[in-house]
Amino acid sequence: MAATAAVLALLLPACGGDGQPGGSGPAASASLDPEADLRKQRLTVSNWDGYMPKDLPARFTSAVGTPMTVAKHSTNEEIVAKLTASADSGIDVAFVSGQYAQALAAQGLLEPIHHDLVPHLKNLDPLAARLAHDKGNVYSVPYTWGTTGLCYRKDLVGYTPDSWNDLLKPRAAVKGRATMLKTERWLFLPAQKALGYSVNTTDEQQLAQVKELLLTAKDGLLAYDDTTFGDRLKSGEAVLAEAWDGWCPTDDKRIGFVVPKEGSDLWTDTMVILKSSKNKEAAHAFIDYVLDAKTHSWVASNIFYKVPNTAAMAELDPALVKSHPVLAMTPEQLLKGESVVDLGDAATAYTRIVTEVTAG
Repeated sequence: MAATAAVLALLLPACGGDGQPGGSGPAASASLDPEADLRKQRLTVSNWDGYMPKDLPARFTSAVGTPMTVAKHSTNEEIVAKLTASADSGIDVAFVSGQYAQALAAQGLLEPIHHDLVPHLKNLDPLAARLAHDKGNVYSVPYTWGTTGLCYRKDLVGYTPDSWNDLLKPRAAVKGRATMLKTERWLFLPAQKALGYSVNTTDEQQLAQVKELLLTAKDGLLAYDDTTFGDRLKSGEAVLAEAWDGWCPTDDKRIGFVVPKEGSDLWTDTMVILKSSKNKEAAHAFIDYVLDAKTHSWVASNIFYKVPNTAAMAELDPALVKSHPVLAMTPEQLLKGESVVDLGDAATAYTRIVTEVTAG
């Protein structure tokens, strides 16, 4: 999943008007032309590198007629900074994590999704309209979703981990050979769940306890690692890692993935249309093209992240699902996790604590 953290607190105060999620959907829908000549529009889409097929721009242009340019961003923070730096970023469609879409919508920066211009929304699992960051898919369309858990070497750990405390208070076989995610919300998650707190807590006393547990756990870690934990597990340098489900290399039969008994999160990456876009009809056509089952199934087949698209998941080769068991998780299982939402001003507290925990 594409990264994140707490730059949301840096966003400007609410702009009023239709800045509230869902506040302008029906009225704004009437302003777009479903018969617009898409060949006369130009589309710029910003996404994480490798998060969609390389030939997608060419295929989209061939099918729809709209020339398309791709801009890349490395993190949510990077694209949010770009979108908030000026009234017109030049971006029509951006890929951002759900809590960032929520924050951008609250600032009035997003165009409500005109469902009548995205007929392939019918492919989405109905549960995808119940996500806490945007119920009803009012201003964002989910692209991928998943959860966070423990990725471990079955042959080296010597037991089956089932608790976040297996990471935070490791046994001898694991101590010094475990990694945790370093992106803010996910660095917090194991301690929050182990203590019985929400992944979205803003309670100062709870955050203080989370900080103390994370400082204690630091002594048992090999590293904070968002990107290479899979390779560390394969080599045996690490035997246990906090991991996003799709990035746990369960195609290696020595490696397993488990959602701890205390529970976990439900993360979502989304597609949003900027209010400043001058190509809104083409932007909707792009999202609709992505939601076509044959396009969207590329994600699960190549990145191994699940997509909330029933028709796309049905396109997957059963052999692929068998070799990557996390792909078999159902939407109902995913929705047992707690949705990660925007924290508003409290995001600064998370940033401060992460700095204090990871320093040195």
